[in-house]
Amino acid sequence: MSKHPSEFFCKTLTPSDTSTHGGFSVPRRAAEKLFPPLDFSMQPPTQELVVLDLHDNTWTFRHIYRGQPKRHLLSTGWSMFVSAKRLKAGDAVLFIRDGKSQLLLGVRRANRQQTASPSSVLSADSMHIGVLAAAAHAAENRNPFTVSYNPRACPAEFVIPLEKYQKSVCGSRLFVGTRFGMMFEIEDSGKRRHMGKITDISDADPLRWPGSKWHNLQSLSMCSGMNQDVVIGRTE
Repeated sequence: MSKHPSEFFCKTLTPSDTSTHGGFSVPRRAAEKLFPPLDFSMQPPTQELVVLDLHDNTWTFRHIYRGQPKRHLLSTGWSMFVSAKRLKAGDAVLFIRDGKSQLLLGVRRANRQQTASPSSVLSADSMHIGVLAAAAHAAENRNPFTVSYNPRACPAEFVIPLEKYQKSVCGSRLFVGTRFGMMFEIEDSGKRRHMGKITDISDADPLRWPGSKWHNLQSLSMCSGMNQDVVIGRTE
C-alpha cells in the first residue's frame, strides 16, 4: 500500500452504523469513487465486496442501493465486523483503494478516557432499580410513599404535546387527492422538502388492529413520480 493513497474514504461511526439491526451508510460520492459500479438493471442493485483489513483478514460485505431516499448501504457482514472489532459510535473506519485496486479497511478508535468511579457511588440504573423496589415494597405493605415529578424544560423528540395530538386527531381530515409536504434528510444534500399526493387509503392491519386510527396512506411523489407507502394516524 502506498503511503499516500489517492482514493480513500473515512467516516466517524454513528449509533445507527454500529447497531446490530442496521448497516453502514456510505455517502454516494464515496461509494461511486471506491466501490465497483453497481448493476442498476437489478432491483435492488446489489453486489458483494471483499475487503482486506490491516491484519490481512478478509471481510465480505453486501453492498446494496435501496431506501427512500435511495442510499448506499453495507448490510450483510457488517454487523459481524462491528462485533469482531468491538466498534462503538465515535470510532472511525477508513476505506482505501490501493494501486492494485484492492479494497482495504482500517479502524481508528475514539479517544475514550476511562474514569474510575468510587465504590460508594451508585450508578443511575442501580438507583432506578432501588427506587422501584422500595416503591413496590411500600405498595405491597400498604404503606404511603412519595412520587416526585420533574418535568423537562422541553419535551423529548418522541413525546407529542397533548394539544398537537388533539388537533391532529380531531381537526385533520385526509382524503385521496390531498397534497402534503414533508421534510427528508438526504445524506448528500442535507434536508429536502418532499411534495406528494395521497393516492390510496387503507387499514394498516385490519386483522390485528381493526378500527384503528392508524391508516396506511399510499402517496405519489410529485418530484420523482414514484409511489411509496406512509403509515400515519387519521380519523374517519
